[in-house]
Amino acid sequence: MTDHTVKKNPASIPHSIWDADDLRRAEKEAADSLGLTLYELMQRAGEAAFTVSHTLYPQSTHWLILCGHGNNGGDGYVVARLAVAAGIRVTLLALENNKPLPEEAGAAREAWLNAGGVIHASDTVWPDDIDVIIDGLLGTGLRSAPREGVAALIKQANAHSAPVVALDIPSGLIAQTGATPGAVIHASHTVTFIALKPGLLTGKARDVVGVLHHNALGLENWLAGQETHIARFDVSQLVQWLPARRPTSHKGDHGRLVIIGGDYGTAGAIRMAGEAAVRTGAGLVRVLTRIENIAPIITVRPELMVHELTPQTLEESLEWADVVVIGPGLGQQAWGKQALQKTENFRKPMLWDADALNLLAINPDKRHNRILTPHPGEAARLLNCSVAEIENDRLLSAQRLVKRYGGVAVLKGAGTVVACDDALGIIDAGNAGMASGGMGDVLSGIIGALLGQKLPLYDAACAGCVAHGAAADKLAAQYGTRGMLATDLFCTLRRVVNPDVIDVEND
Repeated sequence: MTDHTVKKNPASIPHSIWDADDLRRAEKEAADSLGLTLYELMQRAGEAAFTVSHTLYPQSTHWLILCGHGNNGGDGYVVARLAVAAGIRVTLLALENNKPLPEEAGAAREAWLNAGGVIHASDTVWPDDIDVIIDGLLGTGLRSAPREGVAALIKQANAHSAPVVALDIPSGLIAQTGATPGAVIHASHTVTFIALKPGLLTGKARDVVGVLHHNALGLENWLAGQETHIARFDVSQLVQWLPARRPTSHKGDHGRLVIIGGDYGTAGAIRMAGEAAVRTGAGLVRVLTRIENIAPIITVRPELMVHELTPQTLEESLEWADVVVIGPGLGQQAWGKQALQKTENFRKPMLWDADALNLLAINPDKRHNRILTPHPGEAARLLNCSVAEIENDRLLSAQRLVKRYGGVAVLKGAGTVVACDDALGIIDAGNAGMASGGMGDVLSGIIGALLGQKLPLYDAACAGCVAHGAAADKLAAQYGTRGMLATDLFCTLRRVVNPDVIDVEND
């Protein structure tokens, strides 16, 4: 079964992510630290890509290698030479350009020719028996849509039945943002070099990267000594955020959470947020909602304390609470507006979602005790821009939300981005089954519960997003992605937020 999750070789994928421009500038420093030339580093990249490709497709006999006019094409020349040496037939097509190749790529090209290799024009007719395509057209320096000749090759590769292995990044994918402004390779596998780039994990990455492989090219020790400001978060890190509880702990130790929302017709939103909170381990959860919602919610989840939202119950609850979540099903009428106005000055940790965000966009303010959890449409309203602008640079958009509104911003989507003043993370969990109603309400309850368990805002946001995605991934592995409901997550969420148990059982 397939979904749109970027699959990985877990042992080889680091948790640090490099800014794409910084990494390009750092390559020479890294090579110098080991006494390597950039050409020797290119040899290592080509060897890594060849090894992965040959291991994946050991019965293949004819590779088509597409080489661009930069160092990505240089990697392709190295792969071609190694493939021929291994007895594989190679047809190599190269893009022409009036400018000379970079020094390292030029050396790789000459080595290919000296080994008896032939370079065909990019418009050469492809042989009929191609069984693997190597994409070395465009690398991490791309900033706009591929030009017409390159786009034609990309489209031809995508239409071919042979699997595509992309070198460093699928051609047409922007390394920093994950945007695809034009034609883009749909790779079966991507072998990325030295370090992860953000665009491999967010934006359109999950549609085009395929299975992600990583090789540091022997620079692991150098990389370990460098600081990066972007992190990859996945299920393996949950145990750091969620250690086993003390045997003598009691419900008061795990947070008093108030969840506010559920206007007429949206009782489901507030109920899902409340149940997600108790399933994530909140000590006590009080729901403030319309009086009509009380009986239905208590009937399905009696562990929740459900009250009518009135000025008196709101005031009492804010005094009682350690954490507030507001927004699921809140609406934008007077009832919801008044609740938000009373809640906005709460001094302890808060999470604002859904209609609380839409109301915030109308009356912006900046607070540092708050997590915002917008989807791209809500983020566009908060930043007064288009959804396309949000999606074109999700990392920058999340940082802009923090700069304007303070606290922590969680920009939801494939490759959710979490940002605060001094940290930036990409969530490497979740799948396409989560594109259904109510998933955001569940996430709000999860993060709210973790805030009540005394995780700092940024950690609660990251851990909550990972737990949310990991619970959905467990469901997808068993049932597939189509037809996944938000409430389905409750059966796997409990397992995910007890990672010590999962580790013991090797789940």
